[in-house]
Amino acid sequence: MSDTGYFHLHLVSDATGETLITVARAAAAQYANVSPVEHLYPMVRSKKQLDHCLAEITESPGLVLYTLLEEDLIQLLETKCRDLGLPCMSVLGPILRLFQSYLGAETIHRAGAQHVLNAEYFNRIDALNYTMMHDDGQHVAGLEDADVVLIGVSRTSKTPTSIYLANRGIKTGNVPLVPGVPVAPEVEKLTRPLVVGLYASPERIVQIRENRLLGLKAHRDDDRYIDKAAVAEEVAYSRRLCTKHGWPLIDVTRRSIEETAAAVVKLLTERRRQPVSM
Repeated sequence: MSDTGYFHLHLVSDATGETLITVARAAAAQYANVSPVEHLYPMVRSKKQLDHCLAEITESPGLVLYTLLEEDLIQLLETKCRDLGLPCMSVLGPILRLFQSYLGAETIHRAGAQHVLNAEYFNRIDALNYTMMHDDGQHVAGLEDADVVLIGVSRTSKTPTSIYLANRGIKTGNVPLVPGVPVAPEVEKLTRPLVVGLYASPERIVQIRENRLLGLKAHRDDDRYIDKAAVAEEVAYSRRLCTKHGWPLIDVTRRSIEETAAAVVKLLTERRRQPVSM
């Protein structure tokens, strides 16, 4: 690797490449002083397509990760990398061998098998449609059909977290808490969904709001939107409301969307494990 602070990372997949991207970025995040220059090659299922990848790998040598199932393509890729003196590894290979040793069965060798249009896929689509229809306090009367309802003041990542959860097949609505506007009675009466409050430090919320206003080149006559004391009261109110109703709270000040969603999923799993009261 050169001393430039970056390295070339080649990701070769016979499907969408999502698995490779997730694994590669999780590993790269552990190295603070270097950054990968990603080269993604999705849907590589023929020698001609692989030849294009090999040309780029030759031109910009680096680390090569792949999720290929066709043995001929694997041999071509690994041979070329060996000739170039480049590290090359199958991300799924060790896991598939572990599964095979435990299950005693061969793999089906079907590229993109995790993306099959099955019931789970259509459940995710339904969840996404539901979430888009119930974003930002829309259609509160239908929130009783949600799996999760997120509430919180402006700029606590409610919408992106909702969409992330929906992509996991979890129907998620979200409701903003607006100063001076009472919470809809339908929200306070929810029984079926898991209601979760999201909050952040006033300093963080003010920072995000200021950046948003700058990005939009917007002006607000009411500076309470970015006044730290006013924002602190908003956050305090949201926490009191959640405590009043026994809704769990998640501090998103230093959490990524993925981490917030994981915390919500954990709460939802624990709730579903509880015995149903008669």
